[in-house]
Amino acid sequence: MKYLPLDSALFTRNRSRFMDRMKKNSIAVFVSNDEVPSNADALYPFKQNSDLFWLSGITQEDSMVILFPDNPDPKYREVLVLVRPNELKEKWDGKRLRAAEAKAISGMPTVIWLDSLDGLLQPWIHLAENIYLDSNENDRKASLIRTRDYRFIDEMKARYPLHKYERAAAIMKELRAIKTPQEIEVVQKAMDITEQTFRRLLQFIRPGVMEYEIEAEIWHSFLSQRATGPAYGSIIASGDRARTLHYVNNNQECKDGELLLMDFGAEYGGYCADLTRTVPVSGKFTRRQKTVYNACLHLHEYAKSLLKPGITILDYTDKVGEEATQQFLKIGLLRKSDVKNEDAENRAYRKYLYHGISHHLGVDVHDLGTRTAPIQSGMLFTVEPGIYIEEEQMGIRIENNLWITRQGNKDLMKNIPITVEEIEACMKNSTR
Repeated sequence: MKYLPLDSALFTRNRSRFMDRMKKNSIAVFVSNDEVPSNADALYPFKQNSDLFWLSGITQEDSMVILFPDNPDPKYREVLVLVRPNELKEKWDGKRLRAAEAKAISGMPTVIWLDSLDGLLQPWIHLAENIYLDSNENDRKASLIRTRDYRFIDEMKARYPLHKYERAAAIMKELRAIKTPQEIEVVQKAMDITEQTFRRLLQFIRPGVMEYEIEAEIWHSFLSQRATGPAYGSIIASGDRARTLHYVNNNQECKDGELLLMDFGAEYGGYCADLTRTVPVSGKFTRRQKTVYNACLHLHEYAKSLLKPGITILDYTDKVGEEATQQFLKIGLLRKSDVKNEDAENRAYRKYLYHGISHHLGVDVHDLGTRTAPIQSGMLFTVEPGIYIEEEQMGIRIENNLWITRQGNKDLMKNIPITVEEIEACMKNSTR
């Protein structure tokens, strides 16, 4: 890992939260993700299973976390399973964690090697009545590939058919949606790295620069600040390309007079930042660009004011849609007749704002959390309204990340330039 060691108390607390939700006399087993082949003998970069990371902080492949709070032997109530270090393999692929190192990262007192697991796991399973197994229950999941967690479920049910099985994911969805102060400390570091990177970009952007050159600056800035890298594929979209929500080609020229939409965020300590800013390539907004930008900023601030405990994401999105309708009337995108005759299932404002306003954020960019239950204190959300105008070849989106607390929203990106005046001032003394 590139980031500095995290306080293991973060992961100890996370495990405690999960074990508090387990039924009496139950065992929970979490497995790491697959190492996925690309072509020839190559593998895609390994990405740890998010739930396993959330419980342990371990990023190494072939790892497992076993939680058995009622194990008669206290030593085996929290167990971390690792692949045994192999000197020959390490000459090729690099050093693997030793037991002491893994204990320091995870705060777990007991580490066993994967090749000795079977002799221990079987008697533990026999002692337990319920078995919690994990799976990917993110509502946005699109892949039907049977990953390691699903294969492990099949193996356990075939081997121990008479046990009662429980969904670990149902608990994880609730727990991971509520961020602890320790988690927010790590998230804030990802935000701060993202802020410094954005300020650097404002000095770099100019007419004639290529989108991929800006992306390269993001990588350089992130890595130089100990981030693992981007939390997701950076969107660097100048001109009309900004209307494509997940534009990641990043291979065109940024031209004078265009707006540049940049959606990027650092991953630090396993947690993600997610920032979007739209800036003028020339360093100064035109009158029309300023008008549309300020309408989007108004929606951004309005949305932030609504995002409070008790409201659901669906109701919140509807309210932002109502305000978007008024803003679009004001700036000439909609006519009163458009609103009067709109389809209730496809509101008129959707022509210019065709995505959701917020999503959960955390270990995953689209983190676990509900869309239907009321928002609770401790949740972490993006706020990212946009305005996309095909006729004007313009796309604007403004995104910050908010932590919901009993004392009110905490904008973790409050120091990042956001107004027209702040952005123009930062770009004024650039090298363009």
